[in-house]
Amino acid sequence: MNVLVIHGPNLHMLGRRKPEIYGKGTLPELNAEIRERAAASGLKVRIFQSNCEGRIVDAITAASGWADALIINPAAYTHYSYAIRDAVEALDVPAVEVHLSDISKREPFRRVSVIRPVCRARFKGEGWRSYFKALDFCAALEKE
Repeated sequence: MNVLVIHGPNLHMLGRRKPEIYGKGTLPELNAEIRERAAASGLKVRIFQSNCEGRIVDAITAASGWADALIINPAAYTHYSYAIRDAVEALDVPAVEVHLSDISKREPFRRVSVIRPVCRARFKGEGWRSYFKALDFCAALEKE
């Protein structure tokens, strides 16, 4: 199974930006762990990070024909990017929304996700484990 993993804006600052919320590990460290866990589960991953909404849309649409599943942390775009939402829906593969923090327990504006309705699952509030649970979810889909 081929899985596209998308990290949204500011995730390149992991380890420096609000470590009390997002953790002390860096994005390269997280990506290495994602690759290792994916390989152990028999998944092939492509990982992409951008701060730009259009580039995220482009990465999602470019994965058509390759990706069997999508794991996406839209970050701040979670709350208002209908362009990303529409791209996720158009990709037409099982999608999983992930968040390092528990967005349902944060500021009111962060509690709304326009992405959630086009995703099969969401994992939030468990730091890196949110991504790992999403990988497990994808691996289980392959067995269906």
